[in-house]
Amino acid sequence: MTHIVSRKKNTARHNKTVLVSMLSLAALPALATAAETDVLPTIQVTAEGASGNDSYKVDNVQSSKFTAPLLDTPKSVVVIPKKVLEDTQATTLSDALRTVPGITLGAGEGGNPNGDRPFIRGFTSESSIYVDGVRNATSQNREMFAVEQVDVIKGSSSTIGGGGSTGGSINMVSKVAHQGDALEGTVSGGTDNYARITLDGNKDFGNGVAGRVVVLGHQNEKAGQTDGTEYKRAGIAPSLALGLDTENRAILSYYYLKTDDMPDSGVPYNFPNGKPVAVKQGIYYGWKDRDFQKQENQIGTLKLEHDFNDNLTLANTAVWSNSKNDYLWTQPDDSKGNVVNGQVWRRVNSRITDTDTFNNQLALTGKFNTGLLKHSFNVGTEYSKQESDRGSYTVANSAGVVGPFGTTKGCLGQTGFSSQYWCTSLTNPTSSDPWFGSRIANKGATYINTENTGVYLLDNIAITPQWLLDLGVRWDKFETEGTATLRGAPAPVPVSRDDDFVTYQAGVTFKPVENGSIYASYATSANPVGVDAGDGSEGISSTNQNLEPEEVRTMEIGTKWDFLNNKLNATAAIFRTEKTNTRATDANGNTQNIGETRVDGIELGLTGNITEQWAVFAGYNYLDSELVDGGAVNVGTTAAPNYVAGLNNGKQVQNVAKNSASVWTTYQVLPQVNLGAGVFYMDKVYGDAANTKYVPAYTRYDAMAQYMVNKNVNLQLNVNNLSDKRYFTKAYSSHYAIEAEGRNAILSLNFKY
Repeated sequence: MTHIVSRKKNTARHNKTVLVSMLSLAALPALATAAETDVLPTIQVTAEGASGNDSYKVDNVQSSKFTAPLLDTPKSVVVIPKKVLEDTQATTLSDALRTVPGITLGAGEGGNPNGDRPFIRGFTSESSIYVDGVRNATSQNREMFAVEQVDVIKGSSSTIGGGGSTGGSINMVSKVAHQGDALEGTVSGGTDNYARITLDGNKDFGNGVAGRVVVLGHQNEKAGQTDGTEYKRAGIAPSLALGLDTENRAILSYYYLKTDDMPDSGVPYNFPNGKPVAVKQGIYYGWKDRDFQKQENQIGTLKLEHDFNDNLTLANTAVWSNSKNDYLWTQPDDSKGNVVNGQVWRRVNSRITDTDTFNNQLALTGKFNTGLLKHSFNVGTEYSKQESDRGSYTVANSAGVVGPFGTTKGCLGQTGFSSQYWCTSLTNPTSSDPWFGSRIANKGATYINTENTGVYLLDNIAITPQWLLDLGVRWDKFETEGTATLRGAPAPVPVSRDDDFVTYQAGVTFKPVENGSIYASYATSANPVGVDAGDGSEGISSTNQNLEPEEVRTMEIGTKWDFLNNKLNATAAIFRTEKTNTRATDANGNTQNIGETRVDGIELGLTGNITEQWAVFAGYNYLDSELVDGGAVNVGTTAAPNYVAGLNNGKQVQNVAKNSASVWTTYQVLPQVNLGAGVFYMDKVYGDAANTKYVPAYTRYDAMAQYMVNKNVNLQLNVNNLSDKRYFTKAYSSHYAIEAEGRNAILSLNFKY
């Protein structure tokens, strides 16, 4: 993970590693010696240890691809700052995203891997997650211990990030070495065997050299669940910076996270349709003798920067990463008629993935004038290569039968020992049942090799102080090849797909006053087959390898205002996102580019300080989604298929909440005492296109209290899900949903020097 350290000079510098410059060397001197420009507002993020910024309001994102401050950017962007992460005790990406309305979380299994799967405005962003602007799309459960802030970009944004980014993207900003000495950390304990320690030390050695190390140790059980889900992880993130506050800078960083979890098995839906079954809160159908999930993620980054002058910077970032995801866990299957008989078949979901990725980004950023027009630009190229080997486990009982009763995969009225514990009670399962079976690892059963090359130009043009024009265009070449394992096939089948596509964005911003803006924008995205590069839910197969990229566009009108001496920011937007060329099934059972999806929405946000004592981080989303053309649905059987078109047309899009809202607020009641409270609301979410499987709406309440022992040490108590509400955070398209944690409390000792 990497994060740019800014100089203290009043230079127009941007903190992000973007890709290959398309300007010729001959053009560089011309730009460097161009007529003197008026310096536009600098886009930069500095580590809190250097800046001391404890505000909920952030004026700029980390990426230099955003060539203007957020106030003047014609796009919806929500920044989750370090202070919100700390106050809410967000330890994972899923925890952090809870504070942003308009985002739902999807569940995984085998084909859809078990890891972070956020949906932004109803469109999957699993393959559109970035670390310091570099795509980090492998399936994993991401941690916050080495993260400075999280930027959520909403709306079509392939011009910024490349293929995918249909509903938006997520960028995690890393903690890296900076100027000045700093030491901070947290030691926490809580209910459900919660224990966590983080240490973050930065040392300024002088002469532009600094080093930083962030470490993590963590464990907890799922709150409200007895003898079930468990989480254990450890990590380290060292970094070294050279040439700070000079025209030539380098940052070398490394990130390592290892997890060893007992995965959550979820709760089955009522069969055949409906919400999750009405069983006791905290129920667990997993099999502790059999189930596990182990992940290992490494990222090594080298970033080099050179300032030609105060208005022109060249940067190159090279990133090497490896991601391993190895799991075998119980899905509480509802498909074989067991649930209606009070039983659950412990179906196996498994995956063994090992992915190596190389990314290189070269970018030229700067400012120049052409007559009366003032430009702030970023031009560059990006190259990535990802190789993913994927397999799974063959799991059998002691007689060598895969599943308790062969192909029927049903309990047939038997539970406990008579089924060798593959079947358990719907209302009273036992996670400690003995395991008599075997498992065989089938590593590298399939492989995917993906290469992507992108070239882009982004330019924010100040026509007058009141009128700004934001333009961007990008060309991508996306190539993927490998093998796909087909059910019943004797051997893997070769698959491949090559696409090149152009995406663009255009926006105009009117500033009636310095602290306000009104904007309109249009942006596109392209979603090629295999955009997950072999390690996600949008893979390439023999049935879709000949299909064109899905096409997405977002039209948005909005306004942004800074109030109260620029300490409070309010935003509002109305938008429409349309996806055409959507992959769907035709009347003959073939996958074609025939589908269409539409989401209309309204978004409101309020971030910052209302008074010196009162801080707020709040938002509301209304999403009116429609499956305009869902293609055909098979209402027959595998032996006698019967595809009927139009059955899902007009239905609400799965993984979309019509209404969602969050409010997190704190108040400094005394110089030593700070109190906080949060309210999070999510409307009903459907898991399937037919709108038959769903999780109900819910409201969750959290609370926080901080006591300042002295200027360097404080005690913090967080109580989450105060009412012990039973609700569900993830709705899978079939079979099951994931129940949220029950009430839990965490007491932390925080120190900062």
